This record gives sequence, structure tokens and C-alpha cells, in this order.
Amino acid sequence: MITEHKKEKNGRILDGVVVSDKMTKTVVVEILHLKQHPKYKKYFKVTRRYKTHDPESRYHVGDKVIIQETRPISKDKRWIVVSKAD
Repeated sequence: MITEHKKEKNGRILDGVVVSDKMTKTVVVEILHLKQHPKYKKYFKVTRRYKTHDPESRYHVGDKVIIQETRPISKDKRWIVVSKAD
């Protein structure tokens, strides 16, 4: 679950793991990011969960996926699944 931050013309691209696929055409993807404490210099995990558009319901819990930022699709969805990560 290494986070990959790239800036593309069409929006940011991240990689994460699908943690829920119970909604229609939507999967929840969890992104893991390591952050360093400013004083103690110890690294700790920070996770973020994004509701992501999956129109064909191809991805299921445990799949590693690449997501891309896009226009708002619904109230909470601003990401779309691009492909499966290797």
C-alpha cells in the first residue's frame, strides 16, 4: 500500500486498496500515507478513505487499484478507478 502522488493534467493519481464494495457502482478505497512527527521524527501511518466510481463493479475487497481525481460524480464521489495495480 505505497501511496503514489503524481500531478497529472486531469488530476491527482493515487494507489490504494479496496476496503468496501457494498454500494452500487462505488467502491471505498483506502490510501496509506506515512507521515513524520515534527519533534520526535518517528513515522506513523495516516489513512484516508475515498468513495470511488466503479461503473462496471469490477473491483472487490482486497484489490489494489489506481484511482484518479475527476469532476464531482455525486455528493461524496470525486475519484474514479483507473485500473488494477500490480
